[in-house]
Amino acid sequence: MAVVLRSDEREPTVADDRTVSSRMSKAARLRAMLASPDLRFLMEAHNGLSAKIVEETGFEGIWASGLSISAALGVRDNNEASWTQVLEVIEFMADATSIPILLDGDTGYGNFNNFRRLVRKLCQRGVAGVCIEDKQFPKTNSFLGENQPLADIDEFCGKIKAGKDSQSDADFSVVARIEALIAGWGMAEALRRAEAYHAAGADALLIHSKKTDPDEILAFCREWDNRCPVVIVPTKYYATPTDRFRDVHVSLVIWANHNLRAAVTAMRETSRRILEEESLTGVEHEVAHLGDIFALAGNEELEAAEDRYLGASDEQAGAIILAATRGDALGDLTAEKPKCMLDVRGESLLHRQVRSLNALGVRDIAVVAGYRRDRIDVEGIEILPNEAYESTGEAASLACARDQLDRPVVVSYGDILFRPFVLDMLMKSEADIAVVADAAWRDRVSGTARRSVDLVRCSVPYTTDFLDDAPVGLKAIGFDLDGANGEWVGLMKLSARGARLVGETLDAMAADGSLPDAGLPDVLMRLIAAGEQPVVLYVTGNWLDVNDAFDLAQARNVT
Repeated sequence: MAVVLRSDEREPTVADDRTVSSRMSKAARLRAMLASPDLRFLMEAHNGLSAKIVEETGFEGIWASGLSISAALGVRDNNEASWTQVLEVIEFMADATSIPILLDGDTGYGNFNNFRRLVRKLCQRGVAGVCIEDKQFPKTNSFLGENQPLADIDEFCGKIKAGKDSQSDADFSVVARIEALIAGWGMAEALRRAEAYHAAGADALLIHSKKTDPDEILAFCREWDNRCPVVIVPTKYYATPTDRFRDVHVSLVIWANHNLRAAVTAMRETSRRILEEESLTGVEHEVAHLGDIFALAGNEELEAAEDRYLGASDEQAGAIILAATRGDALGDLTAEKPKCMLDVRGESLLHRQVRSLNALGVRDIAVVAGYRRDRIDVEGIEILPNEAYESTGEAASLACARDQLDRPVVVSYGDILFRPFVLDMLMKSEADIAVVADAAWRDRVSGTARRSVDLVRCSVPYTTDFLDDAPVGLKAIGFDLDGANGEWVGLMKLSARGARLVGETLDAMAADGSLPDAGLPDVLMRLIAAGEQPVVLYVTGNWLDVNDAFDLAQARNVT
């Protein structure tokens, strides 16, 4: 039926078609692309991740390449991967995306019976269509060798009919791929097969060529004269201007293998550099961030689902990492970056802390930064500046995150490493204020060093009696403390009440002028003086603070 436009209306555009198609099923959208008067494009993908990238880029559909899927599985494109193995890959791709997928179904994985079973399974998995080629099973890639044998026309037509009779989705498309030009059988044979396959019910024809010029493809399209949709794969004649395909009414262009080939090039170069340099430093800023991978994998959706189905508490813990200092004792190692970004076995100190927090469900992480904060590139954090980092202490840095002290929160120095169980133990504490102290401090602190580390005096000393689980109270914290029972490791957890108390203490210190020069031990001592009883959780080693080059060398033993 003709569409009559009002004077204030415009002609429909490709963008309009896409808006409409977004409300259609995947199979219906592929069918609409084939029938569209505008040239459309499919991009190759070979697994769920590459399929997501194709959709994210903006392509309307995906070509699930047999060559690429086989290569990604480490086998040849000779039906060495079984149809069920391919089906498993394509199911992940379909689940990961919302755009239609056209599967490169080789020769249909056998005779008509194998093909109709394949079609039924593809329809069940939401795949929009399948393309099969008129060669013999097992197939050989079209770009290998010469004079490849073709299937009998009648047998191939029967396979097309079997597929069409077996589809459970009326919009599912069967594309018949003609290999006559590849096999050297000439244009007349290609057109003869096109007529037969179209009559057998094929929804579109894919005409293939391995010549570097497009002449025989363009000649076929002119002879065929758009009697049904034509699909092409310009892998070999890639230099042809795309408008030439429009001129002969090609419906669909498939970019057939370039994501796989690009990945191979990038992986080779990255692997080579890491092997030669024995370090990740040279490549870290040239590869995708881990956060990008997590986003592609849909981690945010999982977090939202956890909130919806697991009844996540409104008191979800956050974290504040104090990382404003340069670390002058590290000399040239921190000339261009803050101490928290020092590399430890291919990962910065801050990366390691964030990873440990994320593993325990702590996602909302604020980092108070000062010196060279422009060099902090860790994903999934909020950076809060301490502009006065050179003239203030830890308490002033914590005050920069004052707004974060409205719920349970972990507070950590940015230059420490600790084994995962230390944080896990701290997170399980129900105390309003809990600090971690190292009972084995004498093994590493003696003499004048006592004047530069935060020692703690507790209500009871450390004991190895696992039955003695009474809470240990913090009595005092400071430098060169008499009767010390341990060393504070720079890690504490505050309940919602504890966070409120710390926030109010910081406010009071700001009001009386003591905040700029204060450290976190000063904050804790004020709370103790006010009658609060922080709880101490003992560890024996299993952590490290990085203050100088010797500490950094030792850090390789902490994972």
